[in-house]
Amino acid sequence: MVTIIDGKGLIHGRLAGIVAKRIMDGEDVVVVNSESIIITGEREMIFGEFKAKVDRGDATKRKGPFYPRRADLMFKRCVRGMIPWKSTSGREAYRRLHVFVGVPKQFADVQMERPEYAVREITGKYTTLGAVAKFLGSNVR
Repeated sequence: MVTIIDGKGLIHGRLAGIVAKRIMDGEDVVVVNSESIIITGEREMIFGEFKAKVDRGDATKRKGPFYPRRADLMFKRCVRGMIPWKSTSGREAYRRLHVFVGVPKQFADVQMERPEYAVREITGKYTTLGAVAKFLGSNVR
């Protein structure tokens, strides 16, 4: 069974936790609109944290860890940190996750789910994964 989740306006960490649990249970999960996923906190602090992660892995010297700049890959990396990545069950679960920027044509007319746990009224400061990707220099928005 494939579950399609619309990430627009959902909280980053909460959604990643839900997705990690579902893929570990054997479910195929597709997340669309990953550029609209919300990260709560002060904008400059969030940008600084992501910039530090990207700078930590120097791609010119082929030293890791390599951290993505695109919104869809940043979300996948967050989910990867919540599963047992070094075991075969974790790697197989990770293959069941598909994340897209925007909505692809094959999912345009499909009923999408919005997990209630990941929905929260935002009263403070926040930014989106798309804004972070743009700050880091991603061309995919």
